[in-house]
Amino acid sequence: MFALKPVHIVLLIILAVLIIALVVLYFLGKRMQKKQAEQQEALDAAKQTVSMLVIDKKKMKLKEAGLPAIVVEKTPRLMRNSKLPIVKGKVGPQIMSFICEEKIFDLVPVKKEVKATVSGLYITDVKGIRGSIQPPPPKKKSKFKQFTENLQKKGGAKPL
Repeated sequence: MFALKPVHIVLLIILAVLIIALVVLYFLGKRMQKKQAEQQEALDAAKQTVSMLVIDKKKMKLKEAGLPAIVVEKTPRLMRNSKLPIVKGKVGPQIMSFICEEKIFDLVPVKKEVKATVSGLYITDVKGIRGSIQPPPPKKKSKFKQFTENLQKKGGAKPL
């Protein structure tokens, strides 16, 4: 009859493990998407617009940010040591710490008054009160990145 060599058996086992891993990741990804959609709906339901004076913004650890103790307790242990974008602002007579969305963190101006869309302690959107918010100037490229772009231009490749 037809006999498989040991190399073929090992390759078949590796292929089966990879297929199982992909199927598991697919279903976990779908579940995580559903959770994210539910969380986004909850954020949208609780959002409100407030005017605040931005005092400071930094990326810092959750424990150092000065957030309420219940927030630190409710976060997963793995996330407690990661750095989050934190914005300190004056809302009315109070100075509070807020967690900012990663994509708008660079747009938040320091020492200026803004209208922020806030959901709890989470800033989801920022608009300028007096005029528009200026985007930050583009960061200077490193020598290596400039070198690779020049090589790509000379070679006729599309830049990454």
